[in-house]
Amino acid sequence: MLNDVSKKLLRSSETTEADVREDEEQTKKFQDIIDLLLAAGYFRARIKGLSNFDKVIGGMTWCIESCNFDVDIDLLFRENLTIGQKISLTEKIVAMLPKMNCPYRIEPHQIQGLDCIHIFPVIQWLVKRSMETREETADFVRSFALTQFHKKHSFTEDLSAVQGVKENLIKNIHLIKKSYEPQRLFKHKDDAKREESTRFLGTVLEYEAPLYSIKIAALPAEAASSDVKENENKEELKEKENTDQLAGNLAAIEESSARLSVVAVGNIVGIQAQEIAKVAEKYATMSISEAEETGGANSSAALTALENQRAALQNRVCKLTKERDALSAKHLELKEKLNESRAKRQAIERSLKKAQEMDINENDSIYKRLKELLLVHDGLKEQEHDFREQCKSDLNLLKGKLQEIENGTSEEEEDRLKEYEQQKEAVTKVRLQLAKKNRAIASLTRQLDDVPGRSELTQYQRRFMELYNQVSAKHKETKQYYTLYNTLDDTKLYLSKELSLLNSIQDNYNEAMASTSGKEEFLKQFEAIVTGVKRNKAKVEKRCADEKNRRDALSRQLVTLIEQQRKYVAAVRQLTIECRKNEALLAQLRGMDASSEQYNSSQR
Repeated sequence: MLNDVSKKLLRSSETTEADVREDEEQTKKFQDIIDLLLAAGYFRARIKGLSNFDKVIGGMTWCIESCNFDVDIDLLFRENLTIGQKISLTEKIVAMLPKMNCPYRIEPHQIQGLDCIHIFPVIQWLVKRSMETREETADFVRSFALTQFHKKHSFTEDLSAVQGVKENLIKNIHLIKKSYEPQRLFKHKDDAKREESTRFLGTVLEYEAPLYSIKIAALPAEAASSDVKENENKEELKEKENTDQLAGNLAAIEESSARLSVVAVGNIVGIQAQEIAKVAEKYATMSISEAEETGGANSSAALTALENQRAALQNRVCKLTKERDALSAKHLELKEKLNESRAKRQAIERSLKKAQEMDINENDSIYKRLKELLLVHDGLKEQEHDFREQCKSDLNLLKGKLQEIENGTSEEEEDRLKEYEQQKEAVTKVRLQLAKKNRAIASLTRQLDDVPGRSELTQYQRRFMELYNQVSAKHKETKQYYTLYNTLDDTKLYLSKELSLLNSIQDNYNEAMASTSGKEEFLKQFEAIVTGVKRNKAKVEKRCADEKNRRDALSRQLVTLIEQQRKYVAAVRQLTIECRKNEALLAQLRGMDASSEQYNSSQR
């Protein structure tokens, strides 16, 4: 019986769906969505057995998965989802769109209701994003494959190119080393033999190395302090003589090399400052040992003089840099002030030009305008004087009336008070009547609101139909489970009987075949068993035939009911058309009555 009810319900839902109007624009957008998915590679949209919802939701899920995003949905495909399952599925997909930075927003009920106008831009964006992701993945895989290939294999052309690059690198390295080699800029004028310390300092000055790059180990503190205290004046004189003599003995090698500045040469030599420093340290240790043996005071004095000269030059450089920074800041400040003064002067010149043009062209118009304004001002003054006089006269008149009222009789005032009280009572009664009418109107309005309209009834009907479809589908599924269980139970019963019968036959076969009487009795029992099985089979076939006859009768009854339902739907449709015509005629009749009343009132 429940199966028949579900069949009726399915037929009725099909008839109601056939009555719904299809939107051409929605159909066109849906076809565009299917074309987009097919062009992107989702060929499952061609399957005719799938519903429109499954095609759209499957295409969106496929696009999201191809963009390397995960969607929390069931792996197994299920047809004929309920409304709740559809909405939960669409909510999971809609939640993924903001994570993918989708510029379009869509609600789950729009996907569930197949609002293709709003779904189309989302599908279009997802397809575009999936195509871009596939292109990026293909480029990455291609580049990775080429890299892995070139690690183990190479062509002759590639080998020649690599060899050329290596040769160019070697040439560039040699050029850089050659360009940054230390160059000798000065030489001694005479080739006279000198001491080792003097020759060392002269060699360093020939390459014009910076003094701060030469690190010479000083003598021990105690020995140096004692020597300085004893021979301070002598050392200063010797230092000056040595430095002057070294500077005088040096001369330029070439004019082209002399064009380089001292800073440039110092920077070039500074590249090998570490090597020079090592040599200087080695020489310092040797000079210290020699000084201990021979008491070489001349070399230590020369080094001290050079260091003092270096410190003085460094102080001078610091002062000059500070002065330069101050002058540059002052120069910038003066430049800004000059620009500001120029801008102000230009603005003043422009304003002067405008003023001159206005003086030349607009003097006449301004003079006329001022004359008109003066005349208006005089007229306003006269109006003010007249207004003041009028106010004074009105004030005197009102004071006189007030005096008359205060001196008048009280009878008129009592009459006015009585009249006021009567009018007040009348107003109160009218307000009470108005409140009663308002309450009656409110109650009638609530009663009218309690009666559902046509749109509400159709909405309720749709919702009840959806719920009924859901309940019937669940009931049908449960009934199928019950039927399957009963069938399997009967099958199990018959199989158990068959098994027990076969076991008994097997157990009694040997004993029955031992004698002729036992054999005849065994055959009789076997024939009785076969007769019982045939009898049960006949009963089952009879019951099956009865069920088939009942099914045919119910199907014929269903056909008649469906025909009646079609007639009922056609009658309801005709009734709605006639009701609309009736409402239109009633509205036309009311309009004619109102026009006739207006005509009669105008005739009267």
